[in-house]
Amino acid sequence: MLRLMRCMAFLAAWMAAGTAFAQVSYPMLMSTRPVAVQVGTTSEVEVEARYSMFGAQRVVVTGEGVSGEIATPMEPGKDGKAPNLTKLKLKLTVAADALPGVRDFRLVTPTGASTLGQLVIVRDPVVSETRDNNSPEKAQPVTIPATLCGAIERAEDVDYFRFTVEAGQALTFHVRAMRLQDRIHDLQAHVDPIIAVKNAAGSTVATSDNVYAADPLLAHRFAEAGEYLLEIRDVRYQGNGYWQYAIEVSDRPFVTNVFPLAVKAGEETAVEPVGHHMPERAAASFALPAGTPLGPRFVQLPFGDGLSNPVELIVSDLPLVREEPQANDAPAAAELVSGPVGINGRIEAEADIDCFAFEAKKGERYSFEVLARRHGSPLDPIIRVLAADGKQLAENDDLRIDKRGYPDSLIEFWAPPADGRYVVEVRDLHLRGGADFVYFLKMTTAQAYFELYLDTDKTQLFPGTSGVVFANAIRKNGFDGAIELSVDGLPEGVTASPGAVPAGRRDGSIIFTAAADAQPAASNITVRGTASHPREGGDPLALEATARPYQETYLPGGGRGHWPVDLHTLNVGAPCDIRGVTLSTHEVTLKPGGSQRIDVKIERAPGFKENVQLDLLFRHLSSVYADTLPPGVTIDTKNSSTLLTGQQTDGHITLTAAANAAPAEKVQVAVMANVSLNFVMKATYCASPLFVSVEKP
Repeated sequence: MLRLMRCMAFLAAWMAAGTAFAQVSYPMLMSTRPVAVQVGTTSEVEVEARYSMFGAQRVVVTGEGVSGEIATPMEPGKDGKAPNLTKLKLKLTVAADALPGVRDFRLVTPTGASTLGQLVIVRDPVVSETRDNNSPEKAQPVTIPATLCGAIERAEDVDYFRFTVEAGQALTFHVRAMRLQDRIHDLQAHVDPIIAVKNAAGSTVATSDNVYAADPLLAHRFAEAGEYLLEIRDVRYQGNGYWQYAIEVSDRPFVTNVFPLAVKAGEETAVEPVGHHMPERAAASFALPAGTPLGPRFVQLPFGDGLSNPVELIVSDLPLVREEPQANDAPAAAELVSGPVGINGRIEAEADIDCFAFEAKKGERYSFEVLARRHGSPLDPIIRVLAADGKQLAENDDLRIDKRGYPDSLIEFWAPPADGRYVVEVRDLHLRGGADFVYFLKMTTAQAYFELYLDTDKTQLFPGTSGVVFANAIRKNGFDGAIELSVDGLPEGVTASPGAVPAGRRDGSIIFTAAADAQPAASNITVRGTASHPREGGDPLALEATARPYQETYLPGGGRGHWPVDLHTLNVGAPCDIRGVTLSTHEVTLKPGGSQRIDVKIERAPGFKENVQLDLLFRHLSSVYADTLPPGVTIDTKNSSTLLTGQQTDGHITLTAAANAAPAEKVQVAVMANVSLNFVMKATYCASPLFVSVEKP
């Protein structure tokens, strides 16, 4: 702690003294080596990043049972300057009862919270590859069970591991590689791994390519005892120093799914595990604690004399039924259910079709959602609503949640043409099936609701300055009202102006301000939205949603992508390129057809001469990701000066209201000063809130 305090004091004095500190970026984590850590151990890993991690003082890890600390000393260089620290070591401690699986982590630094990295928590010892295991003759000897970690680090890199088995021994090889790269902000090409098991003569006895997306899963029973080789490479023979992998090799049963997929919290549930090398008539019984949050959850099942690998379940509060064993593959044979209901079903064989009949009334609205692929099932569902005679009334294949599409299916707000009996049908898009093709079908009365997400997953503040995060709403089933925003978990010394998403609009903003005497701090915040929706003949429906953060990623060709994550970290750090953004006014009232100029002044850090772009819209190239201006109000670009070059500090933005602009009262708007970090990523600085009103005609 004393070393950290000296480091922070050094940084503060260094920047206050006027040293050039231009183009400062938060660290962008690129890889972790090894990428796996074992439960019940304390071990070191090396993190590599774009941009310096110097001054990092905290490690934030999702979930429970895993903690970390910075193991690399934070000392200035011999010349007194801060080193460009792009590699550092973390000491990670994993509790013996920590749930295995993938965890997100990030670092808190003076220049901002880093992008996310990923760790794999595993049950077996971690073995890191040696540098010379690139041929069968130099295959690295390993003892099974183990988790093998390495990197496909250059073109034509092939890694080999040598192991011994007994006759009849069954092993599972579970690769995590491509799936660990979705959150890496600037890894524009992902690994496509393939594994093969070869015997002592060099003949391939088993291979696996794409099972979990591009990641392989190989289950094999060895007929003969002896030495074997495990080979891993990119299927295209490409390589990248950041392409880390973890291969969990185990002789335990490997559970891929359970039936039923959905359970109730607080109730004992018997499930059938499905997977590889399973004992005959495998079964498990367990109960999640009452009050377990609704939604997906990974659990370890009591299995044999221990626990299974983690498997995903869905916790639901709907009345649950299981698909009956008799045939229900046609509308005439449909199984009768009564909604609202959650149906645990399974497409048991090729060309299997499941039909469920229900009574519906004209004038009501219904929703049908299939949860499968999102939760580990290989099913690619397609759903149809049919009349009793089999005539198709509605169909859906893939669905979209927030910014991303998924192979599961959803029919929302469906209106029956008349009172009567209808059928909902579920099948695999390609007419595949099997014991692991499980699904959960939700049949409910449709209600208005909204989804809320944040762009982005981190906000950087400095003492006496402001920052902004944008909340984007997706409105469903007729909801069009205003959404009030709130935020929990602010660090000490930080206040928030939450704003709102106005009725009929997509975007709202939360502007944070750090006090002039705010100390370095970071916390993970939670943003919520609340609203009400009128109901005919009843009290308004109260609506609430918790915002899901999205981390921005750098896509090939310069596109800006997004990936859903679990953390939005707000960080109070040391001053960087822009020391402040001030406005000539914080309230603007426009008449329809009128304009008003807002003068904007930035304070540059000593020596910082890079371009700064002023804006009220959050955008990249021609895409606008957030626009909080009132409807009909736009930026008059011809009468604005928004590009500040060299040593320029003064600009202005002119707002214009259209002649038919609707009245608006004190809509919160963020005036931003953006500094490019790369072709996609920006450091966004912000003034304290600007409130824009439009008068009635």
